[in-house]
Parts: sequence; C-alpha cells; structure tokens
Amino acid sequence: METNFSIELVQLEDYRFEAHFDNPAVPVLITDENAPLGGDAGPNPARLLALAVVNCLAASLLFAMRKFKNQPQPLRAVAHVTKGRNAENRLRITGIAVELHLGVMAAEVNMLERILGQFEEFCTVTQSIRAALPVTVSVLDKSGAVLKAA
Repeated sequence: METNFSIELVQLEDYRFEAHFDNPAVPVLITDENAPLGGDAGPNPARLLALAVVNCLAASLLFAMRKFKNQPQPLRAVAHVTKGRNAENRLRITGIAVELHLGVMAAEVNMLERILGQFEEFCTVTQSIRAALPVTVSVLDKSGAVLKAA
C-alpha cells in the first residue's frame, strides 16, 4: 500500500509545467494555466483538484460496489466546481458538487443502502479537503433516479 509519494514539477515555459510522478509507469502530465495567463496546454491546478476529488469518489464507489459483487459499469462521474472571491478579493474554489452515475438500475445493486452510506468515508482526497471546502455528492442510477442526494 502506498503511504508517501513525491511529484516533481519542471517548468517548460511561462505557466506550463511537466509533472513527473515517482512511479515510472505513470506518464508525464503537462499542466498549464488558462489563457490569457497561460496557453491552455493542460489542466490547471483548480481542475486537477476537482479531478482528484471526482476520481477518488468514483473509485471509492466502484470499490464499495465490487465488494458486494456488483458490477456498476460503466460509471460516469461529473464534478461541478464553483468559484468565488474571498474577503481579500482573491479567487478561490468555493465548492465542488459531484454526480456519480451508475451504469445499472438501483434494483440490480446488492447492499445498496450500505454502499451509499459508507463509500465516501474511504475517499482519501475528499475526506482530506472537506474541512476546508464543501464537497457534495449525489449518486444516480442508470435511469437517472437519485439514490443519494447531495
């Protein structure tokens, strides 16, 4: 099990960086700021934060579903990010709303209530940032029925 890790950023030009991970199997990721500050050559830090949250929640839900012999694929997850200004008029992320869409109907899921009641607790990223940033989570089945409200 992974306990600690390192990521190295190398500036290419302006706000464009290469992110090198400490696992050689993971490809280099290009990051950049949005235009006009950057050149839109890759995701910016705010998008990477939202990606970390939505990916962690989707993986946690998938793990919980499989634990009870469910196959929820294809899963689809969407993060809606809100931004605003703080008291010093600095731009901040003010919330992330995540929608997790199952590829199956609710009736096909074993132990659904238990899964919905616990999967978020195993999401390392979301639980790490929730003290500073509101993250809401909704789960919907294949028909669009809301199984868990934000």
